[in-house]
Amino acid sequence: MRLLLDTHVFLWVVTDSARLSEEARRLLESADVVFVSSASIWEIAIKARLGKIEADPARMLDAIEATGFQELPVLGRHAAWVVKLPLHHRDPFDRLLLAQAIIEPMRLVTGDEQLLAYSELVIRV
Repeated sequence: MRLLLDTHVFLWVVTDSARLSEEARRLLESADVVFVSSASIWEIAIKARLGKIEADPARMLDAIEATGFQELPVLGRHAAWVVKLPLHHRDPFDRLLLAQAIIEPMRLVTGDEQLLAYSELVIRV
């Protein structure tokens, strides 16, 4: 199974957060490949600059490889697909991650229950 982590799930992995359940840890361990979108690094950079989270985007970029994950670049076709998504959720980063999961295809792993309305590709942990 191919997984794409949403930004918060990726941060939970890197910080070994208690918010990442044992079930979620098993899911990640059993995956064939786990991706982190370059959009997540962008989101971390923006939110860190605004003081909404404490994270170093350069360290998080290094953490993708250190955790054994792979970086998924944002391509034009991912960005263009966002227009096709209904407005269940207005967060632009989450919408881009959804588009990436649909196009590639892969399962999007998230803690956000609202994203379940989009696709059976979404797994809430």
